[in-house]
Amino acid sequence: MTPDPGSVDRSAAPSGTSAAPTRAPARCSTVQQQFDQRAARFAAASTIVREVGQRLFERLNYIRHEAHAVLDLGCGQAMQREPLLQRFAGATWLGVDLSCAMLAQGRIDAPARWLPRALRPRERAIRICANADQLPLAAGSVDCVFSNLMLNWHPAPHQVFPELARVLREGGLLLFSSLGPDTLKELREACAAALPHARPMPFVDMHDLGDMMVAAGFSSPVTDAETIELTYSSPRQLLAEVRALGANPRDDRHPSLPSGRQARALLAELEARRKPDGRIGLTFEINYGLGWKAAPRMPASTTASIPVESLRRQLRRG
Repeated sequence: MTPDPGSVDRSAAPSGTSAAPTRAPARCSTVQQQFDQRAARFAAASTIVREVGQRLFERLNYIRHEAHAVLDLGCGQAMQREPLLQRFAGATWLGVDLSCAMLAQGRIDAPARWLPRALRPRERAIRICANADQLPLAAGSVDCVFSNLMLNWHPAPHQVFPELARVLREGGLLLFSSLGPDTLKELREACAAALPHARPMPFVDMHDLGDMMVAAGFSSPVTDAETIELTYSSPRQLLAEVRALGANPRDDRHPSLPSGRQARALLAELEARRKPDGRIGLTFEINYGLGWKAAPRMPASTTASIPVESLRRQLRRG
């Protein structure tokens, strides 16, 4: 894995910048169905999710922030639950995911049901199946939002940031990662050559994510990116892991599977991309974002208020 860092400060983004770049048509219901179907085999192909999740979590080591309620958005199988509970001692972990099947894969110890309710320990881990742009949480009820590789699957991420701003308290922290445009570029090139009807899902650039944060009212937002390369022993291994990580939710994706000839052509294209060490590389561009929930902006007054005493003093001097 080879990092290629870069960063940009978005705190001074122009107010006229668009916060909703054009994306392919897709629906959250399709994303939900696809992850429900992949939940059982997701863990075996989650190398990149675990690696990025660890890198994202390590950024908390450089941030001073206390939290009583932590929202793990797109938590999937709850890989970051225990690290977050250790980082924020005494906090409640709220794991939200669109896929109920993914949530079911993440084991959470049940409280002692045999005890009277008044004596049961407080539940510190709560799973919620919900859409990221319609969270069943009260305004200002969360101190920190942690989201690892979820935003890239949402068809309209510009609608997610205002919802996160709603549930965060003033001064609350947002920390996220997402897949960038160069993700799977080797596979995209191979598909362009072998599958002329392929329409891959586009991923949002870090600059656009920064603009979305500004538009949603986050203060001092900063985004940066790096590239991580995973290598595989065969084209079939590469394709199996990509399929397990997620599918293409586009409404206009090709309705049928590739023909046998097209499938063989795709394998040949990937085979031709072997590196000198004999392995096939696959690029993941990772965007990172950080921002703070700002205090609400006061509307500009359209009337001027002048104290009467001030007017009297001016008249006496005249």
